Amino acid sequence: MRTYVVTFLAGCLAGCGSNSASSDSGASSDGAGTDGGTTTTGDGGATSGTFSFFVTSYKGLQRLSGSSLGFGGDLRYGETGAGAGLRGADKICATLAEASLAGSGTKGWHAFLSAADDGNGAQVNAIDRIGSGPWYDRLGRLFAPDKASLMSTRPAGGDTTIKNDFPNEDGVPNHNPDGTGAVDNHDMLTGTGSDGTLYASGHCLNWTANAGNKTTEGQPRVGHSWPRGGGGGGGPGGGSIDSWMSSLTESGCAPGVNLVEMGGPQANSNTVGSGGGYGGFYCFATTP
Repeated sequence: MRTYVVTFLAGCLAGCGSNSASSDSGASSDGAGTDGGTTTTGDGGATSGTFSFFVTSYKGLQRLSGSSLGFGGDLRYGETGAGAGLRGADKICATLAEASLAGSGTKGWHAFLSAADDGNGAQVNAIDRIGSGPWYDRLGRLFAPDKASLMSTRPAGGDTTIKNDFPNEDGVPNHNPDGTGAVDNHDMLTGTGSDGTLYASGHCLNWTANAGNKTTEGQPRVGHSWPRGGGGGGGPGGGSIDSWMSSLTESGCAPGVNLVEMGGPQANSNTVGSGGGYGGFYCFATTP
């Protein structure tokens, strides 16, 4: 039997607030415009012409999936055929970006996901999907200047105010997305090892599966959008538990949400949220 743990925040995240960054108490324009970000405030909230990085929010994935549990490991989002998982994930990124900042959905968004098959039999490495940088968040803060800066436990060379709490599509630090208190939501799907390349069997059948069968679908690899601390990672290629791209392996590919600290992935679970999350992932625009 599947067990899903959803805190009292789930209902609010699905329906409270708006897509404007200014509507969340965690958002601030104090860092906007630095490091080359161009910023305006015509709609009452900070906007950035360089918007090119975010973490998919829980409320955003709920809205697009039509489920309080999100997509799980099946990210096809209406796409069909070979390679549909990656194409669907990219479409999710573009859709969330456009909903937050009109006009930004056309900037060539790619999900930071690795896969064993791109639809033509070739391996896909997440680090090769995202362009060359620089990347900025919704408020114009520099996330990282180039690929070399991403190849460490936490991104280097960017705005220190977001280094350890990556912002969602509205520019809000994701650890406390609605301003009511921190939640355990840092596990982000990547299917990727600490070098940015494919982590074997950690990709839910190339992001097309969410039944929760560990034998046939594998168990997805995740990174941490904010550091948990505590030392070593889980398995070969894992790096540190604080690694933004490869920290641990979830219990399965089924949809599921766990926003309460449980001390690591639940052994009796089979969901993408078993270790503290909701099946979120990173989005990068190839055109900053």
